[in-house]
Amino acid sequence: MGADRTYAYGAAAGVLGDLLLGDPRRGHPVAAFGRAATAVEGALWHDHRGWGAVHTAVCAGGAVALGALAARAVRPSGTASVALTAAATWAVVGGTSLAREAQAIGRALAAGDTEAARARLPHLCGRDPQALDADGMARAVVESVAENTSDAVVGALVWGAVAGVPGLLGFRAVNTLDAMVGHKSPRHRRYGWASARLDDVAGWPGARLTALLATVAGPDPRGALRAWKADARKHPSPNAGPVEAAFAGALGVRLGGTLSYGGRVEHRPVLNGGSGRPVRVTDIDRAVRLSRRVGLLALGTTLAARALLKGRGK
Repeated sequence: MGADRTYAYGAAAGVLGDLLLGDPRRGHPVAAFGRAATAVEGALWHDHRGWGAVHTAVCAGGAVALGALAARAVRPSGTASVALTAAATWAVVGGTSLAREAQAIGRALAAGDTEAARARLPHLCGRDPQALDADGMARAVVESVAENTSDAVVGALVWGAVAGVPGLLGFRAVNTLDAMVGHKSPRHRRYGWASARLDDVAGWPGARLTALLATVAGPDPRGALRAWKADARKHPSPNAGPVEAAFAGALGVRLGGTLSYGGRVEHRPVLNGGSGRPVRVTDIDRAVRLSRRVGLLALGTTLAARALLKGRGK
């Protein structure tokens, strides 16, 4: 079995596993990585960028090395290689859990149970739920679905197509490190700088592919393209900007504006403000459907690109 077919079968099986099973409630490999990264931080932490860079190199480099060693160990067996790729893909792709969390909040909001929605919101994003009304939570959910479609699905598939199992594990490690230490808290402002910058670099191609596929697969391609071109650069994140702007335009809604993280209020530019309307609770399901279409298209696109590039290299 050729390497391209091995990866294609494994990646498709992993995505199918995510669609059918979602994330495990206990013993998730990403959670195990998070515990290991926390232990490394405990041993290395200094309020210094250099020590943070060491932390990033140890954790992300360790994940890549583990993936490379595992791939090498199973290389003689095509079946084992497919199984390893499937397991790695399933472990790092989180589209189904993303959809479930978003829809759970949507159901609570639709039932008028804002307290239940507030209790569930931290499972999905880092906003301060007490600072949000029902419409604010709906907007936060749609923004999180858009951003995490790139972070939890498309970006991983891009790096898997580029580098196989090491690429899958490495991307998820970088993205997890950014979530753990990449924010601008007093403890991590310097220490997490390297993780945040590496996540910007690793997430760049997946974010652009996500925005492109949202434009193609969404209900308003022209609106998505217009919002992407006009508003993406206004966002403080170089990768969330294109994704959220394209989703906003595709869905015909306004995203961005005032939000609160950890007691810190931010006033972000509005995305698709010229033609979009405020987010409604019903837009959560629309965003989830778009996210699922984008994820499946990303699988096909990345597999086709890998086969094409490998074929030209022969």
